[in-house]
Amino acid sequence: MGDKITLKIEAREVHGKKLGQIRKEGLVPGVVYGAGIDAISVQAIESDVLKVVKKAGQHTPVQLVGKKRRIAMIKNVDRDPVKNTIRHISFHAVRADEPVEAEVPIRLIGEGESVAERNGLVILQAIEKIEVKALPMELPEALEVSIVDLAEAGDRIVVGDINIPEGVEIVDNDDGRADDNEDEERQSVMDLVVASVYEPSALQAANDAAGGDAETADADDVEAEQGADEGKPAEGEKKD
Repeated sequence: MGDKITLKIEAREVHGKKLGQIRKEGLVPGVVYGAGIDAISVQAIESDVLKVVKKAGQHTPVQLVGKKRRIAMIKNVDRDPVKNTIRHISFHAVRADEPVEAEVPIRLIGEGESVAERNGLVILQAIEKIEVKALPMELPEALEVSIVDLAEAGDRIVVGDINIPEGVEIVDNDDGRADDNEDEERQSVMDLVVASVYEPSALQAANDAAGGDAETADADDVEAEQGADEGKPAEGEKKD
């Protein structure tokens, strides 16, 4: 983790239709809730809230500073659809000594430096976030994985290739990837593809067939285009 992110808050007495007034004063109304505490109505300076939301997102703990210090995760940010200002923010208070689950970004390292890219191939990222479990102050800002060694069409990086920091574990929610009675066939979260190498021509063919953006083409369709006959591993299978 990087430096601690802090936000100064104060108790809020205003509710309902009167919230418009404090917003005009440059304040954002919010609420702090969590196990073992009653929901607390709070407010904070809008410019401070904007900075914290941008830096913390929903995967980095925030130190709430008021009459009592609390560690919390941002759970919801309600924005004005026209002005894009923050109308309300919700925090979930957590204990420093109890693990929490949160989605963190996956960051590809070495973009533009791989053999594949130097040879004119394209690397597309399939998963941009993944759920992890850790103590609040040990949650990583992002999980990083190198793509430098990718070289040929069909090469891929899976979740299992990510260097997971000590004290952090990947959460396997199953997400219905297979029936509970078929555990041997169920795809582990560690086998999920993070990034794959494609031939530009395969992407173009998939784009033409879909009539849309090449980067939004279904990965399975692209792989079929670039050659199931080449003996490439199926989705979710590790390369030998």
